[in-house]
Amino acid sequence: MKLFRLDASIRIDGSASRALGDIVESEWVKEDSDATVTRRHVGTEPVPATAWANAVEASGLAEADRSPSHKAAAALAAADVDALVEADALLFAVPLYNFGVSQHFKTWVDLMITDPRLAPGSTALAGKPAVLATVLGGNYSAGTPREGWDHSTDWMRRVLADVWGLDLRVVKREFTLVGVNPALDQFTDMARDLHESAEEQAREHGRFLAAGRVAA
Repeated sequence: MKLFRLDASIRIDGSASRALGDIVESEWVKEDSDATVTRRHVGTEPVPATAWANAVEASGLAEADRSPSHKAAAALAAADVDALVEADALLFAVPLYNFGVSQHFKTWVDLMITDPRLAPGSTALAGKPAVLATVLGGNYSAGTPREGWDHSTDWMRRVLADVWGLDLRVVKREFTLVGVNPALDQFTDMARDLHESAEEQAREHGRFLAAGRVAA
C-alpha cells in the first residue's frame, strides 16, 4: 500500500511540522512494514516559481506549439498528480509562515490544479483518506489577542477537502515558538499541553489512515 507524504517546511532538523507528520506516518507503517511512502519535499526542493505560469500557458496550446518550458511544467504537474492518484492515503505536513500559507505549498497546489485531474470539479481524489498536519508559532485560537491571524489552515481545508474532495482530518499544533522566543515563556505550560494534545491527535489520525488502508 502507498502513502504520499508532502512536507513544506524549509527546515529538516528541528522542524515541528515534520515531527508531527512523522507521528502520523509511524501509525501508517506500524501495521504493514512493507508499506511504501512517496515523499515530496516542497520546502527544501521547491517547485520552480515559473512552473505554474508555464503549465497554465501549456494547457491552452497544442503539443506541437509548446516550448520546452511548457512541456517541463506540464510534466512536473502530471508526475505529482500521478503519485497522488496512485496513493492509498495522503499526508501533508505544512507549517504556517508569517500568518499565511507556505509559499512552497501554495505554489505546488497551484501547479497541481493545472492538471485536469485536480481542477475544481474533478473527482480523481474524491473520498481518499488524508491528514493535514500543520503547526503555528503563535496561538490564534478563539479569545486570544491574535484570533483570526491564521490565514493558512482554512485555505488548506478548502483546497484539500472542498476542491479535491479528500476525506480530511486536520491536526494543528500551536505555540511552537514557546521556548524559542523569550517573550512567550509565560505560556510554557500551555504550550506543553498543546504539544501533547497534538501528538495524540496525530496518532489518532495516523490510525485513521491505516484503517482506511485495511478497509480498502
